[in-house]
Amino acid sequence: MKNLLALGFAICAAPILLAAPADEIRAVIRAQQEAWNRGDIDAFMNGYARARSTTFVSEDTVRRGWDMVRARYKQKYSDRAKMGTLTFSELEINLLSPDAAAVLGRWQLQRAEDRPHGRFTLIFRRTKDGWKIVHDHTSAAL
Repeated sequence: MKNLLALGFAICAAPILLAAPADEIRAVIRAQQEAWNRGDIDAFMNGYARARSTTFVSEDTVRRGWDMVRARYKQKYSDRAKMGTLTFSELEINLLSPDAAAVLGRWQLQRAEDRPHGRFTLIFRRTKDGWKIVHDHTSAAL
């Protein structure tokens, strides 16, 4: 009987336990969007793991290391006009393990002259500092 009660509790609690990491990951992505829209690339970068192994793939280029990813953002989006207003949407969060998740989504910038947009796949890891992006593969639509 004890085993059945424990099993029943585990089945009922599973959706709650899975929701918490997804909510935490959504909070990281929301904080990144808000930081971007304030023009704060450094705060935006808080969503990434501060590690040499952090990887960013875009435009047929692989960048490795938090510092390199930050430098790329600073160079490509050197002023508020280039940054525009960022919107993330269509987030699909798939937990791969208790400490890892894959996130698929859409990004769009609204700028005075254009509306670039595309898709991204992020790999998050739970670190001592919370959920952080360790791999980002972002593509732009043509």
